[in-house]
Amino acid sequence: MKSYKCILFDLDHTLWDYESNSEEALRELFDRYQLQQAGITSFNYFFEVFGRINTGLWDLYDRGLIDQSVIRTERFHKVFSAAGLDEYKLSLQFSGDYLSLLPRKKNLLPGAQDLLQYLRPRYPMGVVTNGFDEIQGTKLSSGGISHFFSTIVTSQRAGSKKPSVGIFMFALGELGFDPAEAIMIGDNLQTDIAGARAAGIDQVYFNPRQAAHDEKITLEIRTLNELRAVL
Repeated sequence: MKSYKCILFDLDHTLWDYESNSEEALRELFDRYQLQQAGITSFNYFFEVFGRINTGLWDLYDRGLIDQSVIRTERFHKVFSAAGLDEYKLSLQFSGDYLSLLPRKKNLLPGAQDLLQYLRPRYPMGVVTNGFDEIQGTKLSSGGISHFFSTIVTSQRAGSKKPSVGIFMFALGELGFDPAEAIMIGDNLQTDIAGARAAGIDQVYFNPRQAAHDEKITLEIRTLNELRAVL
């Protein structure tokens, strides 16, 4: 690979282990709200329903078809209803508690901490994320990785969201580099990979499940540790 001068990272599903942290938070709240007694069959079923609906809503958001307020106000009502509990007021309360509890979870994806420790003396690094502005900083602090990054760019702060070129150029402007000098690492083919490519930035697709695709990318990896051999 060519020599790069800075690195951009996605956060959720790339460094911060959204799946594990979400499961921990949801399990805690499932018990606190006594949802099984309220009629939801089991936590495993609840978690499966949440995963399906949450993924669908974030896909709509990434494509600009809904805004963040829909996720905040409708996500758990949809989950509750699909799981057999029609309680809108309760779902709003649950949503607020989830958004408060989730970012305080600490799990990182395997190899993330070691990789960042390896890269930090060698490259300025930034995070580029579409997540909620007030939540992403807490995730980075909870995971103990805030200090690795020179800038944290959220869609709210940049005024545009991935895959828009604007958010990538905003991040590069803060780091002081051109697109040809940067590389973007992320797990989402649409927001991270296609977005970076449109901005003229080389891309690393983090694909631990080896999902099939036909996107043109600079590099594909299954584990974060693979980056140490090329960066």
